Amino acid sequence: MTAAAIRTGEIRTGIGGWTFEPWRGTFFPEGLPHVRELEYAASKLGTIEINGTYYRTQTPASYAKWRKSVPDGFVFSVKAIRYATMKKKLAEAGESVEKFIGSGLAELGDALGPIVWQMLPTRKFDAEDMDAFLSLLPAKIDGLKLRHVLEVRHETFACAEFVTLARKHKVAITVADHAEHPLIADPTADFVYARLMRGQDEIPTAYDDAGLDHWAGVLKDWAAGRDPGLPLLAEAAPSKPRDVFAYIIHEGKVRAPAGAMALAERV
Repeated sequence: MTAAAIRTGEIRTGIGGWTFEPWRGTFFPEGLPHVRELEYAASKLGTIEINGTYYRTQTPASYAKWRKSVPDGFVFSVKAIRYATMKKKLAEAGESVEKFIGSGLAELGDALGPIVWQMLPTRKFDAEDMDAFLSLLPAKIDGLKLRHVLEVRHETFACAEFVTLARKHKVAITVADHAEHPLIADPTADFVYARLMRGQDEIPTAYDDAGLDHWAGVLKDWAAGRDPGLPLLAEAAPSKPRDVFAYIIHEGKVRAPAGAMALAERV
């Protein structure tokens, strides 16, 4: 391994979820048993964002089953339960955060990747309340280091103060390639988390070649510790290699798996 390779973070590309009927016969082979869909998806992708955890609490047995279905080196990201981020005051989410973290996440072991705390589109930036919320997020569970991500959707978050606050708590901010959500591309943690949501089902790979080439270059720059040239809101972070998680997630999402695989080929 060269010195350059050692100084480069790992890039994983993937999709949101794995249970989606239109993928049967397009991504999943015809006749593949539904119980093997996760196993198949994990054989083609480097990561999957689990969405079901946002809507209801899962059991430790479910997490353990998912871990057994994927190969070594595969990593899940996990969307945190919505009850924690729907509260009027995020500072009051402590009990919900604690229950979610303790619901069985540790069963994923080394397959546990970033935990995504998705804010409502109507949630506006409140520095004091957000600071209190970020203070509630634990750094470890059962010896496992936890990596946290904030997905924000209101334009008021597009400010240097929010970036500085996320850096203080070493929490990543989702880089959202979206028509309406703000693009906040400032690295704030030791990894980068991107959701690429402008894909179209009319394009076989969700994004066209130019779009895939662009994002492949951005992901490689982040992994190598280079500035990819995206607009920043705050002072540039120190240059260092970062692991990168990138998900193709668009409205129709039929072409998302093909997009994630095409992106992986470019990085």
